[in-house]
Amino acid sequence: MNLTRLRAAAAAVILAAAGLVAASPAAASDNGLSIRPAMGWSSWSFVRRWPDEAKMKAQADALVSSGLLAKGYVYVNLDDFYQKCDANGFMVDGFGRWQVDAAKFPSGIKALADYVHAKGLKFGFYVTPGIAKNAVTRNTPVEGTGYRAADIADTAASMHKNYNCKNMYRLKWSHPGAQAFVNSWAGQMAAWGVDYLKIDGVDATTIADVEAWDKALRQTGRPINFALSNNLPIAQAATWKRLANSWRTQGDVECYCGPGPNGSGYPLTTWAKITSRFGSAASWQPYAAPGGWNDLDSLQIGNGDQMGINADQRRSHLTLWAMAASPLLLGSDLTALTPADLAMLTNERLIAVNQDGVAADRMVNSGVNQVWRKRESNGDYIVALFNTGTSGNSTVSTTWSQVGFTGAAEVTNLWSGAAEGTVASGYSATLRPGETRLIRARPAAGTVTRLEAEQAAITQGAVESNHAGYSGTGFVNFDNVAGSGIEFTARAAQAGIATLTLRYANGTAVNRPMSVSVNGGPPVTRDFAGTGGWSTWVSVPIAADLEAGANSVELLATTANGGPNLDYLDVPAPAAPGSEYQAEDATIAQGVVESDHAGFTGTGFVNLDNVPGSSVEFTVNSATAGTKTLTIRFANGTTAGRPMDVLVNGTLAAGGKPFDPTGAWTAWTETSAPVTLQAGANTVRLVSTTANGGPNLDRISLN
Repeated sequence: MNLTRLRAAAAAVILAAAGLVAASPAAASDNGLSIRPAMGWSSWSFVRRWPDEAKMKAQADALVSSGLLAKGYVYVNLDDFYQKCDANGFMVDGFGRWQVDAAKFPSGIKALADYVHAKGLKFGFYVTPGIAKNAVTRNTPVEGTGYRAADIADTAASMHKNYNCKNMYRLKWSHPGAQAFVNSWAGQMAAWGVDYLKIDGVDATTIADVEAWDKALRQTGRPINFALSNNLPIAQAATWKRLANSWRTQGDVECYCGPGPNGSGYPLTTWAKITSRFGSAASWQPYAAPGGWNDLDSLQIGNGDQMGINADQRRSHLTLWAMAASPLLLGSDLTALTPADLAMLTNERLIAVNQDGVAADRMVNSGVNQVWRKRESNGDYIVALFNTGTSGNSTVSTTWSQVGFTGAAEVTNLWSGAAEGTVASGYSATLRPGETRLIRARPAAGTVTRLEAEQAAITQGAVESNHAGYSGTGFVNFDNVAGSGIEFTARAAQAGIATLTLRYANGTAVNRPMSVSVNGGPPVTRDFAGTGGWSTWVSVPIAADLEAGANSVELLATTANGGPNLDYLDVPAPAAPGSEYQAEDATIAQGVVESDHAGFTGTGFVNLDNVPGSSVEFTVNSATAGTKTLTIRFANGTTAGRPMDVLVNGTLAAGGKPFDPTGAWTAWTETSAPVTLQAGANTVRLVSTTANGGPNLDRISLN
């Protein structure tokens, strides 16, 4: 039996003996795209109804020359009004697909995409569901089939939502030609070089269309980031998450209050449009995860106060988008960026918060005061405080217990980069109207992370507060049905067996068992006996085999009585000091210590030279001989893997270990491997195996 299987088998025995657990994460799109939120620019906000080839090229040029591309803003997305229309709606090609207006795009879409790609950027496109009336009137063939438009159009049904030429019939999904038609359209886009597709006008009646487009994009063989718009119903959130890489949670952020036609021109938005996103971001938070993100709409930052919001409000705007892990798609005129706004958009500390792969949840919502928090994979907490008002200063406060840990923390101001020292029990700031404060709080050693049940993902249950003695803002009362349950996301600094603490109350005399599972392992049934009253809370230990980073801990009721009331899950502190080793303190061959990409721990990270054999060697100590878990924290901002050999005391422990792209140099993640150590000092050497060199290395840890 290999070491991985041996460790898994041993863990299973320990977990079963302790009454432990296992669970699968919520289903998400598995197309492999948007592991981190998309970043780039979209034509709608500024260019609006008048896009053309020259304008698109100018914005692409500016995305590069401004330095935004270097910070991860890669998409150049052409939105609506590129099409040609007549009195009956969209004009179509020989296969019933929308015609591109040649007066606006004389070189064609492929030539524009080629131009964008030549600059190291990616190209985005736009469509809405259905088939154009002109295609049905002409009865155009469906490419590659014997079907025609009249066969697949449902002319008796209400027409689809469309914001331009209207006149889009619904498709008959019972007819095979409907999928073939969408396939032909997706194939055309792939041939043009489309990297991102926004399908607009999506609602509860268009699920079949979204499913068809998902299939169609996949069958092209080209990676195409799939985005849904707009104001999608949250009742179908699980469906959008399964099918797409992002979904608009509200209507347009634009105010349409400018002096030009259809409200075009400056201002582009208002503070009320921005603050309306706070509520939707809180409601949709449970559905965001790598591969699928809640889209709060375009970023209205770049051209100063004329955007319609002042500097404080623009910083709050970017802070909320970063905390919510929303796509960062700029809506401003990139050819006229102001220095102050460009500095906001290129702040790597803010970009790192957006790209950390975690959507924050709201802890405080009191009048104009709001506090949001998220916990990153390295154990740090990111906390955002807001004064959403339009007049008067307000003092916004939170305790570390509310944030999710106990004890003191080292605080860094993420907008300024300034260290604020050790803060004992919480944080407070007096903020101007519209102002924000964004901090990183690094808990001191010995802290415990508390995951409040009311902030977890709940299935068939409700948050209540009618029984005293709970922690946080409430507890979870499950429906009295089998299968009601909860899923916590527990983050660990490194892999290993940990003892979690679950607090519950059961005011009946009947056991309310639940199956408990961790990271998809076999579920184990755990008894939750009566506690004597619904206000009598009891803590029970749960052993868990945690991975480095995020872990799913799921509990499901196994009887018709449902589960007990759940208050919180405590996750123990990270490993003791001495088990972590910073890369900048190691022996480096063909590489340098740098600190120009945010999100690292310690004082910097190692940037290895792009040659085979570049390496970092650590000297680590182990109290005993045996198998340990080596966890490596790294970032790879390229699109290619950068494998490395792992050698322990000169012996190969893991050959060609993958270090896959993380989406940006500020997007840090962890990977683990079992290693065998001797008692005392050991050398752990990571060696690049290709001409690309290795990833940027932050630290290693051992458990």
